[in-house]
Amino acid sequence: MKHAYIVSPLRTPIGKFGGALASLTAVDLSVSIIQAILAKTQIEGSSLDEVIIAQSYASSEAPCIGRYAALAAGLPVEVAGYSLDRRCGSGLQALINAAMTIQTGNAEAIMVLGVESMSNIEYYSTNMRWGSRAGNVTFYDRLERGRERSQPVERFGVISGMPETADNLAKDYNINREQCDAFAVESHHKAQHAWDSGKFQQEVIALEVQRKKQINIVDRDEGIRAESSIESLSKLKTLRPNGVTTAGNSSQQNDAAAGCLVVSADYLKKHHLQPIAKLIGWSVAGCDPSRMGIAPVPAIEKLLQKTQLQLQDIDLIEINEAFAAQTLAVLQQLNITDRNKVNVNGSGISLGHPIGATGMRIMTSLVHEMQRRQARYGLETMCIGGGQGLVALFERV
Repeated sequence: MKHAYIVSPLRTPIGKFGGALASLTAVDLSVSIIQAILAKTQIEGSSLDEVIIAQSYASSEAPCIGRYAALAAGLPVEVAGYSLDRRCGSGLQALINAAMTIQTGNAEAIMVLGVESMSNIEYYSTNMRWGSRAGNVTFYDRLERGRERSQPVERFGVISGMPETADNLAKDYNINREQCDAFAVESHHKAQHAWDSGKFQQEVIALEVQRKKQINIVDRDEGIRAESSIESLSKLKTLRPNGVTTAGNSSQQNDAAAGCLVVSADYLKKHHLQPIAKLIGWSVAGCDPSRMGIAPVPAIEKLLQKTQLQLQDIDLIEINEAFAAQTLAVLQQLNITDRNKVNVNGSGISLGHPIGATGMRIMTSLVHEMQRRQARYGLETMCIGGGQGLVALFERV
């Protein structure tokens, strides 16, 4: 089977919910990444076989964003495109799909992105199509509704949202509030240090954002709170009674895009490109939706069995920080005690969690860090609302 190589992974800055990137649509963010990758690699868009874009909150303003954004970016009409949704794992799934297409010889070069503009996700109603004859009409916040409806209520009952699943894990694994707050503080400090030391400069592109009559340059992640301390986070109220999860030790809602090329060895040689890594394995697993955050554990176990590796063989590990309690539960279950190789530059709590983009954002940061450290193996793990875990193993080249 052919190898699938990753080339020129880039990302936008990650904007706060309603923040500096709120005026940009998911298409705007996607186009910026597509054009940046084309500019960096100097390839012709016509040499691409396809574009795949992950998005968890699709909009009819740009249906099938994989095709729509490709056309908006100026790619030839002959370059096909599609979109997919695996919730928090969407971005990583898009990369996996592209790799499988390359590995099976069905394409030579695919542009892969993950994107989400959570600031622009709309409210909706389910009973307005034929009019409402009397009574009230309910409008749902599609962000909140998507979390509440992550599982069939008829089978699993009502889950109030993802914080409930994190609190369930905290109870299952005896994780307390102070541990969660300490983990969150550590995440913010790592992310701040990464920016201060110039680590993210290779992967982040600057965006021009029109604000009234002025154009602002956005070139830095907005959500990092370097001043966070255990004392300051301890003052926040928990999201649920008797829980440990707060806004301070949870991931953020954000706007961002990330992407790369996934190509064959023949394409690399023909276009004189330098790969940064290759995908060598992946796995997926399911669990009860009420404890969705623990699903990376069985997925990792399956992956290690397939690749005949052990956790000790892996140099860097990225566990998406949906919640501190969830990440700590995964670390505990896997008996990972060396935190110096886990989320070394921060993650969802500090950098943010733009749902459809996160899987690609993590891959981008991971493989760049692997290159800096000359690390051989890097592991990315994603927990997914609804009770899934998706993981992938990368090797530096």
